[in-house]
Amino acid sequence: MEHRAGPWPQTTAAPIAFAEAAAMVAGQSAAALAGLQAEASDCACALSDALGRVLARALLADRDQPPFARVTRDGFALLAADLAAGARLRVAGELRAGEAWPPARPPLQTGQAIEIMTGAALPPGADAVLMVEHAEDIRGGSIRTLLPRAGRTLRAGENVVPRGSEARQGDVLLEPGTRLRPEQIALAASCGLRSVAVYPQPKVAILATGDELLEPEDVAAETIIAPHRIYDSNSHALAALVRQAHADPLRLRAAKDRREDLSASVREGLNAAPLLLLTGGVSMGRYDLVEEVLAGLGGEFFFTGVKMQPGKPVVFGSVPARDDQPARYFFGLPGNPVSTMVTFRAFVRPLLAALSGERRWQPAFALAALASETSVKPGLTRFLPAWLDTNQPEPTVTPVANKGSGDVAANARANCYLMVPDDCEYLSAGQTVRVLLH
Repeated sequence: MEHRAGPWPQTTAAPIAFAEAAAMVAGQSAAALAGLQAEASDCACALSDALGRVLARALLADRDQPPFARVTRDGFALLAADLAAGARLRVAGELRAGEAWPPARPPLQTGQAIEIMTGAALPPGADAVLMVEHAEDIRGGSIRTLLPRAGRTLRAGENVVPRGSEARQGDVLLEPGTRLRPEQIALAASCGLRSVAVYPQPKVAILATGDELLEPEDVAAETIIAPHRIYDSNSHALAALVRQAHADPLRLRAAKDRREDLSASVREGLNAAPLLLLTGGVSMGRYDLVEEVLAGLGGEFFFTGVKMQPGKPVVFGSVPARDDQPARYFFGLPGNPVSTMVTFRAFVRPLLAALSGERRWQPAFALAALASETSVKPGLTRFLPAWLDTNQPEPTVTPVANKGSGDVAANARANCYLMVPDDCEYLSAGQTVRVLLH
């Protein structure tokens, strides 16, 4: 089979700065989100299955929230002015959560109190609740009286959430594009919903490349593995990252470093999903054919290299829409495992969030104090495997010792990446730094 004679020319003159690459991804993410919203495609999803999905239609309050003046403490409902006057109040009954004040019963009168439970509706005539621990409940035969403990005061509205103070009927509670976490699911359930309208989960085709790659099923149990062959870990890592992003991964069989084989696999991936992730084959070697194949299939490149380490050879682009197929995005990720994961989290995850319908799709960065001094060679934005410790008042981050972008074991001991700007050579202990979160 024919191979090219030498390195294939890059599609742009030189790698671009990390910030410029991130801005390009952000621009394409905005365009992808706009296109998805224009399609108005959604599906009903049961609340039990909605975790991590993205809301496609606004969530509206079905009624006032709360629908009644809600008591927030166990205690006694009364008129705050009565307590201020220092009067002893007669306890005229009790009201539990879920009980309604009888329509025929007159409102609470001056000089009266009602024992009440958290979550109950404030009875008519009362305007505050005295907490049970702040009251002295005096029982004498069939009569109960209430006396505030020494020094306790009460103002109108205390320990009560007014009706409609959280939302009014018809108010927008959640905007389309909201990623549904447990808190949002609880809100939907509080509106009486059994399902919500969500965007479809995007499919992501994943293609590892390289003659050196093996799958476990390719090797018989009794066979000795050749030392120059390695197991494919990148496509498994990418599939896990895609699932973590609540999308649907489709792992394709690894492609060989041959133009015809790679071209057929790339075509398969572009036909299968709106986003294709390739790993390996994007450097300057004789058999790094990914860019050539993508260009031959009509691919247009936004960038073909970023001034970062690891991940410098990363490629991002799209294949424009044709009559029989909509536009497709692709990323060519470097083959070293740490490079693959760093570039996914920095570039792929934001675009994938937009393809899912989410409105917030920036990379997940945080700030922390550096636990130990760190030196690097300037000129590239560095992402060092690190451990973020949040079990203390101020989060700290510590770089993990590693042997480079192929050190899978060191990467597995990290839970973030320490980001070092391209103009920085030295970071001192205690300095505030940025970390790229997993």
